Amino acid sequence: MGFNKKSVVVGAGIIAVGLIIAVWWFFIEPSGEPVKQGQAPSSDKAAGTAQSAYEVPRRPSADVLSAQTVELSASEFEQFKIMPVEEHDFTIQREAVGNIDFNQEMLVQVFPPVSGKTIALFATVGDEVKKGEPLYTIESPDLVQAESALISAAGTLFLTTRVLKRNKELRQLKALSQKELEQAISDQEAAEGAYKAARNAVRIFGKTEKDMDRMVAQRKVDPVLVVRNPITGRVTARNAAPGLLVQPGSSVAPYTLADVSTMWMMAKVAETDFPTLRLGEEVDVSVKAYPGRVFRGKVVRIGESVDPVTHRLLVRSEVQDPKHELRPGMFATFAIRIGSIVRSPAVPINGVVREGDGSMTVWVTTDRKHLVKRTVKIGLQQDEYDQIVEGLQPGELVATERALFLSNALTEMSR
Repeated sequence: MGFNKKSVVVGAGIIAVGLIIAVWWFFIEPSGEPVKQGQAPSSDKAAGTAQSAYEVPRRPSADVLSAQTVELSASEFEQFKIMPVEEHDFTIQREAVGNIDFNQEMLVQVFPPVSGKTIALFATVGDEVKKGEPLYTIESPDLVQAESALISAAGTLFLTTRVLKRNKELRQLKALSQKELEQAISDQEAAEGAYKAARNAVRIFGKTEKDMDRMVAQRKVDPVLVVRNPITGRVTARNAAPGLLVQPGSSVAPYTLADVSTMWMMAKVAETDFPTLRLGEEVDVSVKAYPGRVFRGKVVRIGESVDPVTHRLLVRSEVQDPKHELRPGMFATFAIRIGSIVRSPAVPINGVVREGDGSMTVWVTTDRKHLVKRTVKIGLQQDEYDQIVEGLQPGELVATERALFLSNALTEMSR
């Protein structure tokens, strides 16, 4: 029996339909839902509602991604230190930068009272010295002359005093005239005046009463002049050396001392802040050498003119430094309070992220499971806290650590 072409086509169609039915029956459940990989087919729709252990998790919905939400486990949450928003005090202030310098009004150049040759020096640059301690010594011819005059005046006084005593005795015996007695009294008084003047002259050189009494008793001059510290402070310069001739009023002083209990901070303040400055205003000074430390001071001088190039004016503050920790040239930050204290919600600076578009964001949670990015507006930044002007209320829970990590992670997920 032969086959025609039409019979062959019909037979091929029947075979193709059968194959399609077989494939449909094998891969598709009777309910019409696709069978997941690794899951046996089920004819019972109710039984198929239980989630299979092999089912692939669903991707976050479009609503979740648009809400900027990250879901974390309990152990992951511990890494971000969730804390409630609290209120902190913020001070309205202006800031400027400058440098530390010596208090020039307490800077003393120590000259000798007379010229002479340097013998010994007792301090070097950087030494802390106290008032009245020996600083250096010189050998002075002027001192020798003054001490010689003192010894001579002492001898004259001793002689005239003896003569007066003897003349008084003779006058009582009627062996001396009244005129001669009066002359002896005048000579003794003149000698006493010359002696006192000689002691005052030697005292100017720094000699004590005991020193002068010893010189008079021994009839011996002491040519060594001790120059003592006029103030308690720090040696900032030494230009003297043994054998060097020094004299008062020369161009360079043998020693320069500075009272370092107070220092100056020289800051250049923007001219726009000038109306807020007042003499005597308290300032807070910070230096990089002591992170977290604040030195207290006050404004003592405001510049008379503004720099035409930088449009800033010089403001000088006197800073308290009782422990002598500051050094001239240190870079410092000047902060002056210009308003009352403001109490506002605040978040630690590590909990605030500056996004690429310039906005500021924080991560908020209500269930300690999901973190939601929220845009906020910040104000002042003080004491490691950012002032929150808009976007947060006290008591809300925020991530105070590694907020930048969360923002970066969300960016990667959205790609």
